[in-house]
Amino acid sequence: MTLPEQHLLTTTLSAITPTNAKMRQTARQRLDQLAIPHWALGRMMNLAEDLAAITSSMQPNIKRKSIAVMAGDHGIVAAGVSKFPQAVTMEMVRNFVNEAASINALARQVGAQVTVVDAGVAGDLSELAKSDKIISKKVALGTANFAEGPAMSREQAIQSIEAGIEVAEQLADSTDLFGTGDMGIGNTSPSSAIIATLCDRSIADVTGRGTGLDDEALNAKVATLEKALALNQPDPRDGIDVLAKVGGFEIGAIAGLILGAAAQHKPVMIDGIISTAGALIAASLSPASVEYMIAGHCSVEQGHRIALECLGKQPLLDLDLRLGEGTGGAIAMNLVEAAVAILTEVATFEEAAVSQPKEI
Repeated sequence: MTLPEQHLLTTTLSAITPTNAKMRQTARQRLDQLAIPHWALGRMMNLAEDLAAITSSMQPNIKRKSIAVMAGDHGIVAAGVSKFPQAVTMEMVRNFVNEAASINALARQVGAQVTVVDAGVAGDLSELAKSDKIISKKVALGTANFAEGPAMSREQAIQSIEAGIEVAEQLADSTDLFGTGDMGIGNTSPSSAIIATLCDRSIADVTGRGTGLDDEALNAKVATLEKALALNQPDPRDGIDVLAKVGGFEIGAIAGLILGAAAQHKPVMIDGIISTAGALIAASLSPASVEYMIAGHCSVEQGHRIALECLGKQPLLDLDLRLGEGTGGAIAMNLVEAAVAILTEVATFEEAAVSQPKEI
């Protein structure tokens, strides 16, 4: 992969470095000495350690939360892979703007700002963009049908990633913790294709029912995606090629948001299967970006668990969710605050004047 030296994607990738190993060690030393049985708060303590390393601070600030819901449409819908019509994407964007969707309710509960981004909706949302109700980063009016050829050009793939980076930069001054969200009818199909390619699994292994397909429709979806992969031959060594051949504009924007957050050395909460497909694209471009990712939950889509394993991530929650929008990640943001409280508010044995356990 070669890009111009001043390319936004190039400069962003060069700014991503591994998390702070020294701060991780310092956090581990404190957590080891908390006035509780050793590591008794389990993976919450692991998360606290991660946050210290990500932010290079023993007092991680994660109060300001932003969830970016990336929206885009998919030509593959024409192949019958979804129960819902494509018009729902635009209708749901308006629902987000009206603050009446699931992500709005759950974001309010955790105190997160919701930003809606048009990465490639197949319709005119210009009036919402002009009134600053959404951010317009539209690459095109939806992707092409990748059952018949590439979903987008390589240039469009890069444009979609850079759109997400630009959103991360735009939100930077008001955000400590990023969250990924998505909206796009048919987007479990490109997600499954991306996961199959980058995790070296069969389409059947990673393809679920999406919006609720029955067995016959699921089998047809698998067959369609198998033919699409055989036709397009995405290169697993090149994340941009994978995105261009079988991806989506909102998936590219999610990848860009993750890269932008990592370049700022800020944590980013990953939501469901679509967000995790974007995370795989980000990881393929910058392996170090994985250190800034927090896996919010594992959805019922079978490919999601495989994608998380491929990233080496263990989800915080497993609640049988399958909605997307950023909803699972929003719920998990509560746990990030709890992890910070453990690191910063729980006393050590010495501070609490509590006797330490005896060696047995």
